[in-house]
Amino acid sequence: MTGFAHLASPWWVNLIVLVPVIPYLLSRKAKFALGRKRLLIIAVFGIAFGFVEAAVVVYLRAATGLLPVPQAHGPAALPENLVRIECFREAAALVMLGGIAWLAGQNLKARIAAFLWTFAFWDFFYYAWLRLTVGWPGSLISSDILFLIPVPWIAQVWFPLLVSSLTAAVIWIRS
Repeated sequence: MTGFAHLASPWWVNLIVLVPVIPYLLSRKAKFALGRKRLLIIAVFGIAFGFVEAAVVVYLRAATGLLPVPQAHGPAALPENLVRIECFREAAALVMLGGIAWLAGQNLKARIAAFLWTFAFWDFFYYAWLRLTVGWPGSLISSDILFLIPVPWIAQVWFPLLVSSLTAAVIWIRS
């Protein structure tokens, strides 16, 4: 994909642009019971977890000879058993993010905010660590596979970075 693209694929992936609205709506009546100190601690978890995720992607690319080809060249380039493992790794990552959110929050609203906050830092630093370690993505308009569950979600890098930045900003302001 060359040039700036407004839309992700499949079409419903574009709906993640609404994610920052969730913490805003949850905090209209009262701020989240998380506190700035707790937010900073779970942000550190998200940053470290972003590195782990970036390392796994680098290892997968190296193992299949795709380094430094961007992920958007697809899961089709990976053997089927590695695609299956990658799907389970993605699901496990979401479970771990959910676990840290459950421990950080004292009620459902705070747990949702903690999940989205940690996810935002994980996502943002995933791209930062990849850029620092292997020089990818080359630009914000590089295409990437965001998730494989239930089908590959493809968008340019700017899209998840924008959603993550807006989500983190809303949660920081509303905590």
